[in-house]
Amino acid sequence: MLRLGAGIPLIYFSAASLVSADLAQPARITFDAVGAVGGTLLLIGLWTPLAGAAVALTQLALLFSQPFSKQIYPFVHFFVPVLGVALALLGPGAWSIDARLFGRKRLTPPS
Repeated sequence: MLRLGAGIPLIYFSAASLVSADLAQPARITFDAVGAVGGTLLLIGLWTPLAGAAVALTQLALLFSQPFSKQIYPFVHFFVPVLGVALALLGPGAWSIDARLFGRKRLTPPS
């Protein structure tokens, strides 16, 4: 469910932003491309910790790179980084490509 909640909005909003992208803003295009690729990787569960961290960093960069009043859906830039960090820490889950390729690994804090 976390992968769905992070992947679907990322793919949708990043693809919509790429379609209407201004070529004079290469940083924005890069952030949107990372969002689309990262959202796809999160959705299928491939390289989940890396994709979650990359998505969280790029979404936070997007949040702080432009004025808040010009953002169409600012809640995405708050909500998706939280899901990205959660996925990076929790791992991909049992129904993912990572679990099939590498086995399911859990992070447990030392006691």
